Amino acid sequence: MTDRSDETPEKTAAGDPSPLALLRAAREQLVELTGLHPESLPRLERTDDGWLLEAEVTELARVPETMSLMALYEVTLDPDGLLTGYRRLRRYERGRSDRR
Repeated sequence: MTDRSDETPEKTAAGDPSPLALLRAAREQLVELTGLHPESLPRLERTDDGWLLEAEVTELARVPETMSLMALYEVTLDPDGLLTGYRRLRRYERGRSDRR
């Protein structure tokens, strides 16, 4: 018998992509399109048309690191996890907090 406790299913019981599979696919597709590597994916939400997520990336690395220029991107996926669009929501210095 093989231990599969560390493997994550790629599909849910309903046949939809698992949240982890969606995040992995979105990350890979965003890197291919922009060359930017997401540091975090703070939002994943199901929509009527598929999925919406946000990706935080470093757009310009600086020294010290707290001065690096960060950006938050909104990424839309179809129900199967294929990227259908993305846009930059905002840019900010890494060390700055939200003004909300």
